[in-house]
This record gives sequence, C-alpha cells and structure tokens, in this order.
Amino acid sequence: MALTKEIKELSIKRYKEERDWFKLNLEGAELLGTEEGELSARLLRILLESKERVVDAVENDKPFIGGYFCNAPEIFTSMGLPWFMVMETPFLAASAPFILQDIDGAEEMGLGGDLCTAIRLPIYYIENNMMPIPTCCLGLIYPCDGAPMLHQVLMHNSNWKNVPLYSCDPPYTSDERAVRYFADELREMTRFIEKHTGAKLKMDDLVDVCERSNQVYTNWQEYMEYRKNVPCPHGWEMGGAQCFAISQCFDVGNPKSVAWFEQLIKVGEDRIKKGLGAQSKEGWKEKVRLFWFDIMPYGWIFEFMPWLEEELGAVIVNDMFGNFPYSLIDTSSEEAIYYDLAKRNLVDAPMIRQARGTAENFAEDIRRIVKDYKVDVVIWPGHMGHKDGAATVGIMRETCRDLDIPFLHIGLDLFDKRYTSIDEVKDKVVTFLEGHGFI
Repeated sequence: MALTKEIKELSIKRYKEERDWFKLNLEGAELLGTEEGELSARLLRILLESKERVVDAVENDKPFIGGYFCNAPEIFTSMGLPWFMVMETPFLAASAPFILQDIDGAEEMGLGGDLCTAIRLPIYYIENNMMPIPTCCLGLIYPCDGAPMLHQVLMHNSNWKNVPLYSCDPPYTSDERAVRYFADELREMTRFIEKHTGAKLKMDDLVDVCERSNQVYTNWQEYMEYRKNVPCPHGWEMGGAQCFAISQCFDVGNPKSVAWFEQLIKVGEDRIKKGLGAQSKEGWKEKVRLFWFDIMPYGWIFEFMPWLEEELGAVIVNDMFGNFPYSLIDTSSEEAIYYDLAKRNLVDAPMIRQARGTAENFAEDIRRIVKDYKVDVVIWPGHMGHKDGAATVGIMRETCRDLDIPFLHIGLDLFDKRYTSIDEVKDKVVTFLEGHGFI
C-alpha cells in the first residue's frame, strides 16, 4: 500500500530538523578558520549530503534503505542506494535540543525506563511517524536482546508493516565457519535488496567501493598511531565517533571519505610536530589519558566532554568506536569480498564486537588499548541499557587490576542526563581522579 503525501511529509519532518541543525553547525565550523574547523566542516558536509539523499528519496519516490553500520554498507554504496541507520537519531548530537522531550514521550507510551534509551527512542519515533519509511529495511538482531524488540515494532506499525524486512543471522562464535556463515547471510541480504529496490549489484562497482573503503581504514589506522603520542594531538572532538561516522555511516567507500582521513592525518601530524595536545590554550597540559570504553554520551556530550578536557586535562585517547584493528577486504574475488565484509561487520564492528560474542572480547580490547595508547584510566560509563557490559564489569575491573590501571564504573544513561545528573557524573570523575593522584 502506497504511503500518502501527508505520511511522507510527517516521516521526514524530524529528519529535516536534524539536517537543519547540522547546517547551523556547519556555518559555525566554517567561521572558525582553523584546520580542525575545516575537518569538522568537511564531516558536516558529508553528513548533510547523506541526509539530503534520503530526503530526496522520500520526496521523489526513489528507493532507499533503512539499515545499520554493521550491515556491510559498502554494498549500499555500490548499488547507489541512499540509506539511514534506523537507530540513528539518538546517536546524533542533533537530537540534544529535543531528546528529553522524546524520552518523556516514550515513557508516556508505556515504554519502561529500564529499556535501553537507544531502543526506546526509535520505537517512539516509529510509532509517532517521526522516521523516514524506507523501501525496504535491514534489521538488527545483535548484539543485544533489545534490538529485536525494535524490529517487532516495525513489523506491526501500520505505516511500516508493508516494508520488507530482512535480518542477517549472526552466529555466536567468530571462527572461520562463523564468518563464512555470515558471508552467506550478506549474500542473501544483497539479493533481498535487489528484489525490493530494483537496484542491481555489479561486482566491479563493489570492488571499487571496497578498495576505497580499504584506503579509509588504512588511513584511519595511520591516524590512530598518532593518537598514541604523548600528548595526544586530538581529544574527543576528533575521536572514534567522528572517524566511525565517516567510515561506516555517512560516506562509506566514497572519495570524500578518503580525502577526509588524509586531511585528518595531516592535521594530526602537524600538531605532533608542534608539540600540541588536545587543547592549544596557553598553560593547558594533558594530565591523564582515558580510555572511554563505550559510545559517547550523545544526549549531553557538549555539557561534559569539553569540561573533562579543558578543566581536568583529561583526554580521551581512544574509545569503543575508535577501537582497532579492522579487517581489510581482499577484492580478488567475490568470495573473498563477502568473507572479509562478513568479518569486518560481525567480528570487528564496534559494540557488535564486544557485546555479541564472548566476555573475553571486553578484556582483550582493554589490554590492547591500555598498552598501545599509554592509558592511565579506563572508564566504563555503565550505560543503563548495556546490560551485556554490566554482566562483564567484574571481568573488566579484574583485567584493569592485572594491568595496574584504575577502573571507573559510573552508572548513567548516555542519552538522558536526568538518569544520573551531569553534576553527579562530574563529581564521581573528579573524586576518582583526585583519589588516584591524577589531578
């Protein structure tokens, strides 16, 4: 059943508001006149182009996809299909102006406060027709049990129930057999997309996109080597979240993403040569190097991260979304491409990597990052929805104890600043760092 013009317009109203919020941010970044400002401006232009493609698809009845970063988006790029992430809005800082209102709206619908906010919010947006309705949708049934609940809502919503839905089945293990199984799932996903959008995957196009994607990941790895420097040349503003957005969400395998990382490398190298740390203000010093082992606190990021860096000299040198290494894709054959795409999206992708499989993934990542990046403190924010992490927090703490590294477990909501107030979070961080003699 075709959607009415009214439903289409409503479905992209919030999406356009997010787009316009980023336009304002772009204007500000362009006025900074700094290399970091230009990097931010380039990132924002890429993000805006992605959003414009989705808006154009809705308004002009063109095929587009609802999906996720761990659904091998190189395939979407190769097919020329616009796409957006179904859980996208909570993870964008653009949601900050209205996120508390939306959380209250979700609770008024009867969604319990113990359900991950990143899942509650998309359910709220779907039920209130505040999300673009795609030609077809790719589900996510990993890494947590909450994600399938969201897709049950998709299947029963009156405007979404006729949207074809396919979910790749993730095996629990990460061995060769598991990766080959998941590669077959990605092949089936490709056939599903072709059937419902009319777009066709050409292997030559996929090879080109994957080779550019490889260059992006190679450049990203080179830049992450710079972040091992003391002082770290950048803080949270050029961290894993920004690199992840470019490489896996908004411009996957396109020339602009390659160029962005090339510029990032140049800026990072220049800052190291000049002896600059995350802050360039006179008298500022890097006092403590942090590993933030989760996603960023998108609901209150601007109220916390600048304070952490500017006031305490505490620099996030790596986070869960800057976690490396990622697999490069062997483009010599179709089989090799799908195998390596499967490995990258099943085994390497952030949050998927840690929460889908065995608890050892948490411990192994902590050990590697702490040693490679000269980390002083590991912070597990303890997002209320990350119950997989809550189950392994003891393992993480014991791992840090073996490394003789302080481990801070806070307990908060990365999207709702009322769950644990920002002042309370700040107090916990200050008390912890003072107690260990860092500040």
